[in-house]
Formats: sequence, C-alpha cells, structure tokens
Amino acid sequence: MNAKMRRRRRGRAVSPITLRILAVNVLALAILLAGILYLDEYRRSLIESELAALGVQAELFAAALGEGAIDLAPAATEGEGTERLAPEAARQILRRMAETSGTRARLFAGDGGLLVDSRELAAPTGSVEIEELPPPRADTGFAHALSELFDRAVNWIPGTGDMPPYRENAPQAASDYDEVVQALGGEAAGAARSDARAGMIISASVPVQRYKRVLGALMLSKDSRDIEAALLDVRVGIVEVFAVVLGVTVLLSLYLAGTIARPIRRLAAAAERVRAQPKHRHAIPDFAHRDDEIGELADALRDMTEALWQRMDAIERFAADVAHEIKNPLTSLRSAVETAARVTDADQRRRLFAIILDDVQRLDRLITDISHASRLDAELSRAETGPVDVAGMLATLVAVHGTTICEGAPRLRLASESCGGFVVNGIEGRLVQVFRNLIANADSFSPPGGLITLDARKEYGAVTVRVEDEGPGIPDGKEDAIFERFYSERPSGEKFGIHSGLGLSISKQIVASHGGTLTAENIRDDSGHVRGARFTVRLPTD
Repeated sequence: MNAKMRRRRRGRAVSPITLRILAVNVLALAILLAGILYLDEYRRSLIESELAALGVQAELFAAALGEGAIDLAPAATEGEGTERLAPEAARQILRRMAETSGTRARLFAGDGGLLVDSRELAAPTGSVEIEELPPPRADTGFAHALSELFDRAVNWIPGTGDMPPYRENAPQAASDYDEVVQALGGEAAGAARSDARAGMIISASVPVQRYKRVLGALMLSKDSRDIEAALLDVRVGIVEVFAVVLGVTVLLSLYLAGTIARPIRRLAAAAERVRAQPKHRHAIPDFAHRDDEIGELADALRDMTEALWQRMDAIERFAADVAHEIKNPLTSLRSAVETAARVTDADQRRRLFAIILDDVQRLDRLITDISHASRLDAELSRAETGPVDVAGMLATLVAVHGTTICEGAPRLRLASESCGGFVVNGIEGRLVQVFRNLIANADSFSPPGGLITLDARKEYGAVTVRVEDEGPGIPDGKEDAIFERFYSERPSGEKFGIHSGLGLSISKQIVASHGGTLTAENIRDDSGHVRGARFTVRLPTD
C-alpha cells in the first residue's frame, strides 16, 4: 500500500497544493466577478433614470397637446362650449415629436379609448401600423454572447426576473395599462415590463390637461436598448479587467504554489531516498536562504538526518567496541578452559579455575555496563526532570562516603563554598550517577589516605562542580580520550578487568543530556608539576 501511494505521488504531473491554491484564488475571484456582473442595482438605477427622463418628455408632449390639439365642441346651451382633444392635430404633433425623441407616443381619450398612436399612419382604407426594426447588431461576438449568458443567469436568481410581461391588445384601451389609468386620474406614473423581443418596455404616462381639466392621457414608451448597451459596456469593461486580474492571479498562485509545493516535494524525495537507501548518506536540500516555515522544516530535517547518521555511526562503533571488548575475556576464558582439560596438577587447575572465574565476572560486569549504556538514551528521553539541589546531593554523597570508608582509603571533602543551595533542572538519579562515577574514578587513582575535594559554585548562570584528586593526573593529550567508550588507561597495580571503561563515557552522556559539559584537566603546582586531576561539571540553571 505504501509503495502504491509512493508511485501515485511520483506520477502526479501537478501538485495538489498548486491545484488547491489555484482553486481558492480563482473561486474567490469568480464569485467577485459574478457579483459585479450581476449589476442589478446599477440596472435598477438606469431604469429609474430612464423613467424620469421619459416622464419629463411626456410632460412636454402633454403641454404641447394641451395647447395645440384642442377642439371646441358645440355647446348644448347658447354661449357655452366643450373642449376636447383633436385627433388629427394630436397625430401630427405626436408624430413629429415622437420621431425626434425615438419614443412611441399613444394618446388616450378621457373615456379610455385610444385616439392616436405614433406608429399608425392614416390611410384611405384604415390605418397602417409602423414597426421599427432594431438596428443591425454590432455586438454579435463574444461580448454580446456573454451579456446574454449573464442575463439568463440573472433571470434564474429568485426576485430578479419578476417584471410583468408586456401585452398589447387589439384594440388598445387605457385599462390595459395601469399607469394610463393613473394618468387619467390626474397622476403621472411609470412602469417597466419584460418583452420577448425588445427585452424590456419602459413607459411613462401623464395627464393631458387644459385649465386643470384632464382631457386624456399620454403614454410614452421605449425599449431597453440604451440600458442594455450601457450594461454591456460595463460588463465588457469588467470582463477585460477580470481577464487581466485572472492572469495575474494565476501567475501569482503558480509562483506561490511553486515556493511551497516544489521545496516540499524536494524534501519529501530526499526523505524517501534516506528511507529507501539507509546505507548511503543522502543530503537534505538546503533552504537556509528562506526565512520562513519551509526553511525551518528543511533545517529540522537536516538536523534530524544528521542526528540519525550520528546515532547510526555511534551504534556501529559501539557494536564494534563491544565485540572487541567481549572478545578479549572470551579468548582468555577459552584458553583457560582448553588448558584446564590437559592439566593434571591440582594447584595449576585451581589457578586456571580462578582465571575462568575472573573472566566470567569480567564478562558479567562488561555486559551489565553495556546494557546500561545502550538503554541510557531511551531512559534519559523518557525520564521526567525536576529541580535538583546539587549542594544537598554532594553533601549526602560525602556523608555516605564517610560512613563506608575503609582504613587507608582516600577521604572525601566538601569545600566550604558549597554550603549554599544550587538548584538545577534535571534527573536526580542520573546526576547522582555522574558524581558517583567521578568520585569512584578519583578514588581509584588517589594514593592511600589521599584527599578528594568536591567544590560547587555558581558561575555565569550555571552550577559548576569540580572533583579534584591527588593522583598521578591524566596523561598528556588524553584529556578528551578518557571519555571514550572502553578507554583502558588504569592505575598501575590495579587488578585487570575491574572496570569496563564506560563510566566516564556514560557520565559525559548524562551531563550532555542536561545541556551541560564535562571536562577534565590536570592540576599543576607553581613549578608545573602535576599534583592531581580535576573533573569539571557545568550544569545550566535556566
């Protein structure tokens, strides 16, 4: 399953991160574009403006009709007359005025009947209706198709396509149009209706009056060609800007995705090579120039890989050292066993058995110390730290040493400067192990009746503990080598095999896990002669 997933990752032509970044950025831009192209409020304002302009024209037309298209009907009583609209005069006036304004004018009498329609011409046999054909479209390309597409999309939105339809009955009457009915009542009104051919019909009606008397109603109407042209211009401009912004957004998204996805894929490929070929030391790409999370991830992976290689190298060296150290007592044990089988003398046989016992005990100590050393890293990583009073710990070690000391053995003394409490954050049991190892090492090198001094001080944000003895000191040039595993430089006269050579190495490892240092040096007098060794433990207090 893992191999299948790896093959799938290698087979991807486009990074999923790139696709997600593109999708998020383009989707947000598309939603913004749709909201802008909706333009419902802008369209409504255009309709209101057109209705207002049409109403002003209708007022002018009605004023002209009220002055120039009036007949006086015979009075029922002598001396009185009745004013009414003259159809022929009104037809001439409306024809000329409607032709120049690009509108359709219809005049309704007071009883609601249609008197004049600017689209009808009088003929000997009746009337002829004129229907204006729309001009040839200059926007039959992409812009017009885009405008129609958005119009259809807008009509699907609830509440946007709810205009009443335009119907024209034959014959026409004022009752067919609400705005005309209101105009006959003396109030100007307007309306917008949807039309299958023209898109939308806008009409404004005003009363035709003579000395405050309503003689009829005039309705001016026109299609939405100007409004749609204005909307089309705005939409085309928006689409042009959107195309530029979309291009910039895609390029920026690709750049952003490249700065994120490409280095992550390189890091993933490097990690895969490290996993698949553990015997080869593959380098993790260096993104130190990036001051961001990718750079931090690359640094962390490089540090982790380097730590793994160091750990693997240490394990290999440790395994080789263990094999070498175990091989020596095994060789001695084998030789003693083979010799014991041929020896008949009882004394020689006892000596051989004593050698065998020493070798077995040496193996036991060696294996025990190796086991402790191998578990040390895991135990240090799992153990919980807490405040440790170093001065109190040293005082306890001195007190225990004083009660168990044998006659002629080196004495252990706590310097007076160490009476204060010095607290560090650490693992108390492991720190005790460090100082016990250092004291045991000093004890083994000190002369009979010698003095071992423990001195603890606070220096530069750290607790410094010095363990000093009066022994022969450290061989020149071996100040660092003594901390290596299985180092075997022991005092002359000491029985071979008592120490495994892991004590100082383990102590240095424990101190390093606490963020401190463990160093060694010789103590010299004024003449330069070595008068002992000094081990210095520095533990941070922060």
